[in-house]
Amino acid sequence: MMNTILVTGGTGFVGGWAIVELLKRGYHVRATIRSAYKEDWLRAQISTQVDAGDRLSITHADLTSDEGWDAAVEGCDAVLHVAAPVGVSAPRDPGALIVPTRDGALRVLQAACRAKVRRVVMTSAIEACRPSMIAPDGVYDESRWTDVHDRHLGPYRVAKTLAEKAAWDFMATQTGQTTLTTILPAAIMGPVFSADYDHSLTLMKRLLSGKPPATPHLGFCVVDVRDVVELHILAMENPNAADERFIAASDWKWMAEIAQTLRANLGTAAHSVPTRSLPDLVLRMVAVFDRPVRFVVPLLGRRHVFSAEKAERLLGWQPRTAEATILDAARSAIALKVI
Repeated sequence: MMNTILVTGGTGFVGGWAIVELLKRGYHVRATIRSAYKEDWLRAQISTQVDAGDRLSITHADLTSDEGWDAAVEGCDAVLHVAAPVGVSAPRDPGALIVPTRDGALRVLQAACRAKVRRVVMTSAIEACRPSMIAPDGVYDESRWTDVHDRHLGPYRVAKTLAEKAAWDFMATQTGQTTLTTILPAAIMGPVFSADYDHSLTLMKRLLSGKPPATPHLGFCVVDVRDVVELHILAMENPNAADERFIAASDWKWMAEIAQTLRANLGTAAHSVPTRSLPDLVLRMVAVFDRPVRFVVPLLGRRHVFSAEKAERLLGWQPRTAEATILDAARSAIALKVI
């Protein structure tokens, strides 16, 4: 059995849950953080879920620098590379997101190969296997690669695609024992440890607060953060997961359906959840002045579903329903009073 696992981006939403679940399963965990002052904070967050004892160590490494990565992977049996560059999803200069995302992944992989780590499981995104933004409704899987020349794509989608492609291209040049698996999550939701993670509850906070007062005609596949972590661990442990991509997605939901789920299950806590639909024309007008909104306009009314059949069949992965995830996320926001 593998003993020590490196989790990159330990202070993040997925990283935190990965640390917790690995510790619960008896692993020793080494987590990377960008700033030393976050160490005590991270230990406090993890302690709300599990007693780490002496099985959690924390080291400092940044995706934008070579420094620290060799020390981080030394002695590790596997790496869960879930860290992502900090910044906006739609910067004016696409390179500001694309370069650190791609180069950060390569830094982790290069260090892992030098250390002869057995398995690297890297978090990509369904954005790396989506059809054209204006494609008709359909069901899609991991065999597809996003066309980075699609003019409708935003920098985030391009960055995730190029980073994963760069990772596979690099691994194709290696002859050592290290293998790669990539996980492509849908829209990640679920509960958080504390109010310090409230950025991961943005959608729930907005809906429960009635902002906006109407839901746009947009939808997406949902996946629970705990199920994303479960799939990373399954991919880490299963020899047959080497050299494979796996989509992590549960059910498709329109925004209006998410709002209805909240209203139907949360009683008075959902009294501000919108009941009206936002006309497409209004969102298109907003997009003229709001750059991030501009990149979702092509998806208005489109139902691009991503299938996790491969992960379910090969790894036995069984995700929660979207409804369960949505309600757990909303109840977390309510309990922590972040709305």
